[in-house]
Amino acid sequence: MIDKLKRIGNLVSNMGWRYVSFRAYHEITRRSGMLKKKFPTNPAFQQHFTLTNWKKQTARFFFEDRESLIFPKNPSADLKKRFDEVSSGKLLFFSSTVFELGKNYDWVTNPDTGYKYDVNKHWTEIPDYSKEAGDIKYVWEKSRFSYLYDIIRYDYHYGVDCAQLVFNDILSWIKANPINCGPNYRCSQEMSIRVLNWTFALHYYKNSAALTEDIFNHVQHVIYWHLHHIYNNIHFSRIAVRNNHAITETLTLYLGGLLYPDYPDAAKWKEKGKKWFEEEIAYQVYEDGTFLQYSMNYHRVVAQLMTWAIALSDQNKERFEQNFYKRAKRTFLFLRTCMNEENGWLPNYGANDGALFFRLSSTDYRDYRPQLQALAAALGTELKFNQFNEDSHWYGTYENARKTWEPQVGLHEFKEGGYYIIKEKNNLTFLKCGSYKDRPQHADNLHIDIWHNGENLIMDGGSYKYNTDNDTIRFFSGTESHNTVMLGDKDQMLKGGRFIWYYWTQCKNISFKETDSEYIFEGSIEAFRYLSPGIVHTRKVVKTKGSDKWLITDSFNETAGLTMRQLWHMPTKNKNKVTLKAKVGGKALKGQEIESWASPMYGMKEKNSCTEFSTDENTIETELMLK
Repeated sequence: MIDKLKRIGNLVSNMGWRYVSFRAYHEITRRSGMLKKKFPTNPAFQQHFTLTNWKKQTARFFFEDRESLIFPKNPSADLKKRFDEVSSGKLLFFSSTVFELGKNYDWVTNPDTGYKYDVNKHWTEIPDYSKEAGDIKYVWEKSRFSYLYDIIRYDYHYGVDCAQLVFNDILSWIKANPINCGPNYRCSQEMSIRVLNWTFALHYYKNSAALTEDIFNHVQHVIYWHLHHIYNNIHFSRIAVRNNHAITETLTLYLGGLLYPDYPDAAKWKEKGKKWFEEEIAYQVYEDGTFLQYSMNYHRVVAQLMTWAIALSDQNKERFEQNFYKRAKRTFLFLRTCMNEENGWLPNYGANDGALFFRLSSTDYRDYRPQLQALAAALGTELKFNQFNEDSHWYGTYENARKTWEPQVGLHEFKEGGYYIIKEKNNLTFLKCGSYKDRPQHADNLHIDIWHNGENLIMDGGSYKYNTDNDTIRFFSGTESHNTVMLGDKDQMLKGGRFIWYYWTQCKNISFKETDSEYIFEGSIEAFRYLSPGIVHTRKVVKTKGSDKWLITDSFNETAGLTMRQLWHMPTKNKNKVTLKAKVGGKALKGQEIESWASPMYGMKEKNSCTEFSTDENTIETELMLK
């Protein structure tokens, strides 16, 4: 009972009374049925504006229509393959696994488990997590309509009219998903992504004969109720969730009001959405450009949303507050600094659910160059990645590029987020040492990632799935899947519910410097506080310049009587490229291979190599060399 009260106290201390009280209030209104009344089901059809009137409105999109686009066409085998799969009823989920849904998919069956949701239930009665249903993200994935970009890009690059295919799918979804019912109305962010992607399709096919008055009437009616829902549920995302969900939803309200000005609530959505979006960026993106979700992929989501915001506001001669542009620029600088020059990949650090809302190029999902190129162009900077500019062509920002920027060799520190990067010609060393003031996703402080010539030789385990068995969730989100140190089988923080950690780790000291021959990092964190309040873990990393050698020393002031376990995760195919030699008190320490897993993409789980050095002493010195 005492431990439970301590955890509750720690939760309140971490999250604040505003969060706790709102979650309690939200749950009461949901269970009592009060929340349901704000979101009517099957509302009567309303024609807020005609197709003709919509075409005549003054609000500008990235481009006028399909016919106005004139950038170079580049038909590719990869694009044709993706189009052929989509048109035959197959879909690539989370950029990782193809599922055969068929041409008559019902939009509410989880292809991973076969569970079919009840579309007659109000969305407030649909659980986020259910052992029987499985991961709800598998139902949401197609309903995002991000796959439309494969169809639209195929249409453009191959000159094949695909309008009928696009509108048939949108109409199919509308008929299968009654307003405010079923799993696809469960999450306002999913609804926001759908609105943005439908809007892109409407503008591209503005002049198509396939866009009939009848189809447009159905679409404008459902978009209105999507925006109505997002607006009336916005405080859940802004208080209870407060991450990329809130950024997506507030931007969608602003853009919904901007691009559909004839909706009765458009002016309110636009004004509030813009204000809230600016507030979310100011809160969630720190001054150094790092992001409160401590996730590279979710940070890319934010970068894409920023690109939409900048490009569309510029098209309509509107401006956000100046702070937004500062955070957008620093987002670009941070992600660009973490990027490998050889392939555009970043460390698979933090939660990664495979999200890429707006796939406007044919590069690998892990390649950030197209999205960073687009953000850079929107900000007036060119990345020198001339072959990765298709995104910026679609956004109409390609001509904005004026100057170039790329990170220099040497030390790069981002103290607010707690990231420390050593960039060299052939190596990238990525280190995490931070104080959590916002909810952490993974228990991974003092993690290190090492890349050599674009290969990730010392790697992060990834995320796998958010809804699976507890042991698997704990492995991927816990300390064990990261290159740091555990005490016994204990994580740095105490695991709570699905997205909750207690006793957040905090940075105690940090030093990051350079000498003529070395780069030296030394960071200390307060960790394992639920075991003993005074435990401090210190990691020192000395990187020798001009060589592929790292000396890593981990030490504790106390270990709570538990074995110290230093972990090194390597891709199995490349483990022979790494040599590890450890010692304790000057004596060699033998490592052992232990079972490990990696998730390079959401929903993928594969065997991985892990070497563990363990001791009952409190210090391990390890030499890491690349062959």
